[in-house]
Amino acid sequence: MSRLNTSVRIKSLILKNRLVMPPMATSKADHGEINQAHLDYYKEKSLGGYLGLIITEHSYISDEGKASLHQVSLSKEEDVEGYRKLVRVIHENDTPVFAQINHAGSRTISETKLSASAVHHPRDKKDDPLPKEMSESDIEKVIKDFVNAAILAKKSGFDGVEIHSAHGYLLNQFYSPITNKRTDQYGGNLISRIRLHLEIIAAVRRAVGDDYPIALRLGACDYLEGGSDISDALEACIAFEKAGVDLLDISGGLNGYIRPNRNEEGYFGDVTSLIKENVSIPVLLTGGVKTASGAESLLEENSADLIGVGRALFQDSLWAKHCIESLI
Repeated sequence: MSRLNTSVRIKSLILKNRLVMPPMATSKADHGEINQAHLDYYKEKSLGGYLGLIITEHSYISDEGKASLHQVSLSKEEDVEGYRKLVRVIHENDTPVFAQINHAGSRTISETKLSASAVHHPRDKKDDPLPKEMSESDIEKVIKDFVNAAILAKKSGFDGVEIHSAHGYLLNQFYSPITNKRTDQYGGNLISRIRLHLEIIAAVRRAVGDDYPIALRLGACDYLEGGSDISDALEACIAFEKAGVDLLDISGGLNGYIRPNRNEEGYFGDVTSLIKENVSIPVLLTGGVKTASGAESLLEENSADLIGVGRALFQDSLWAKHCIESLI
């Protein structure tokens, strides 16, 4: 049997295979609400039950953390009804599903732009205003908002929750030395820069219980001068496992989900393989995987425990079916 077709455990959840549909924004929401277009989309992607896991598109945890006009919300009790319908559609196709929760930080469309520090993001335009450096009360609110979103995810029936700290959003802004210039307990060395992450993980764990899977998506490296690097990623992931994270989902940092000048299948593989060697929880690798043979090779090379396929699945809803059947 192929490695991709073998099962893997995340906490108490057993996935039937190692193929994951990672979070991809669909921009289908009006006023943050799940609608029929979302239900149709996820039904089509999960049809046949060929995926081991789906992680849904990032949901904003508060209005000030909203990244785009048509992003979905997981910030209030009223959101649960729509998400229950979405989870039901995916479960009917014999596929487990995690919710990804996010705060955009300075990348928000809100007038209130918060970040680790009052510095420009590398992707800011020249005339963009500086964000506000978050106060302790701002930080306390963000922790509460992540906890609230995790509770709502569990109430909606999701099999787990993923905390988003990649692609230049708020938690990535705290992690990266480019955007975190703080001199208090949330800035400086790596452990201080992930203090907010660790506090969120601990608070979410208390809220959802010991058996509920918590994943974290880390923008491991910025691939920018003075940015986060592979040594930061390794130290952070070891700390996240100790804090109670059950799945590490590795992607890009302030530079987004791409890696400059690299387009091979699994282009974050050097990062995930190092992390996998040093943690005991599953590691998910996404980035450039287009073929079943590519996914299989990455697993055989111990680059990761799970393989995420984004664009290929986005463009072809039958990709997972063809992939799994080709390896039987």
